[in-house]
Amino acid sequence: MAMYAYRAINKLGQNRTGLQDASNLVDLEMRLKRTGLDLISGKIAKKNRLATGTSVTRRELITFFFNMEQLTNAGVPLLDCLADLRDTMSNPYLREVVANLIENIEGGMRLSQAMAEHPRVFEAVFISLVNAGEKSGKLQEVFLHLTDTLKWEDEMASQTKQILIYPAAVLVIVISVAFFLMIYLVPQLTGFIQNMGQTLPLHTKALLFVSSLFVQYWYVMLLVPIILFIVLKLMMVFNSQARYRFDDLKLKIWPVGPILKKIVLARFAHFFAMLYASGISILECIAICRNITGNMVIEESLIQAGREIEEGKNLTQSFQSANIFPPLVLRMLRVGEATGALDKALLNVGYFYDRDVKEAITKAQAMIGPAMTVLLGLLLGWIMFSVLMPIYDVIGKVKF
Repeated sequence: MAMYAYRAINKLGQNRTGLQDASNLVDLEMRLKRTGLDLISGKIAKKNRLATGTSVTRRELITFFFNMEQLTNAGVPLLDCLADLRDTMSNPYLREVVANLIENIEGGMRLSQAMAEHPRVFEAVFISLVNAGEKSGKLQEVFLHLTDTLKWEDEMASQTKQILIYPAAVLVIVISVAFFLMIYLVPQLTGFIQNMGQTLPLHTKALLFVSSLFVQYWYVMLLVPIILFIVLKLMMVFNSQARYRFDDLKLKIWPVGPILKKIVLARFAHFFAMLYASGISILECIAICRNITGNMVIEESLIQAGREIEEGKNLTQSFQSANIFPPLVLRMLRVGEATGALDKALLNVGYFYDRDVKEAITKAQAMIGPAMTVLLGLLLGWIMFSVLMPIYDVIGKVKF
């Protein structure tokens, strides 16, 4: 089949454009007809048009699942829900995905099976939850849980960006000021300082040396970080050991590491609770959730926990051996297992980390700002002290 770029019109007379795979124009017209669209024109699209420049944001997924929950709650049939969403989507790629969901469901697939055809849009945990909702008849509740969880993830992502944006901005200012001082200001004063005929102190010699390095090799200093970033990126892609070490470093480096670990574990707890409450076994929950952590260190710990559960240990014992959660969280899980309310205990773990992350981000923001300001002050102080000290020595030797 070829990929066609088409222009069509819906039942309300609104124009729609998008992409659809079809054998020919007749097949394209029939496929669009089944999704409620009348073909106006179509032509074969570029081969990589669908694969590049197409993405679905988290907020678009929130809107998708929220509308699905609202429509199913109102008693609207599933296909009608999807058709209504398809006609209101602003993202052409997501609109095509929804259209494909409709086509596959009409062809006999369940919603979860149709979603599995689009792994770039729907994570494995989404598909498993929808599958469990279909089997239990609680699809509406699944949509509601997914909406709430994605909103929580979006909030956590926003807070994480907040902790990084301000330090990054201050760091850029510090580096810019350093380049300006070392390349422009200090060289202006170098001749004056060296012509005073005084023995220069060590810190002044160090300043002049650093300034000369900036003047002669400024392009190297700009290129080296970029080259290092590219090399590290390639190492993480092609070398699993390098990626493991980098993931381990990300969890340890202060202050971002501990916060990142809490966010990852909170996401794990939220999805684990939803999967377990949907009737999925603990081992399946771990197998699904370990792929959403995005960190090889935590993923390896979850694999170890899964092995120990297979050997006969309970969830709390396996998590304790894997050293994933702190003692307070393990106690909450132990109580949940003992009372048969493990899903509620896992949700409490998520809420615990949610609150802890917010407090940690607030504290980190309060500390990083002054720390970066002190760094800039120390840099300026070193330069001023190194420049003014020889001048003061000369003035002190002048006899009036």
